[in-house]
Amino acid sequence: MSSHATTLEYCHESTLEFAYESDVRARIVADSVAREIGEIDDDRSRATIDREDSLVTVEIEATDAVALRAALNTWLTLVDVAQRSASAGNRILES
Repeated sequence: MSSHATTLEYCHESTLEFAYESDVRARIVADSVAREIGEIDDDRSRATIDREDSLVTVEIEATDAVALRAALNTWLTLVDVAQRSASAGNRILES
């Protein structure tokens, strides 16, 4: 019985960009979401996050279209929750 080492090819990719009104808001969202990098990656998809000034970029690579769709849904949800949390925290600080 022989075993074969297979190298997965990430042939599907997508880039999500989120522009914020300030560098501070972008940093809050990026820091919140960055905690998940490496934690939710699996054999079929992986992601990276970057922030430059007020722009947050999430790059996703996947081995197939189904994995890409699942990863996109996950990262869009994570960013949405981070945005809503930051907004809620801001409203509390302003009151």
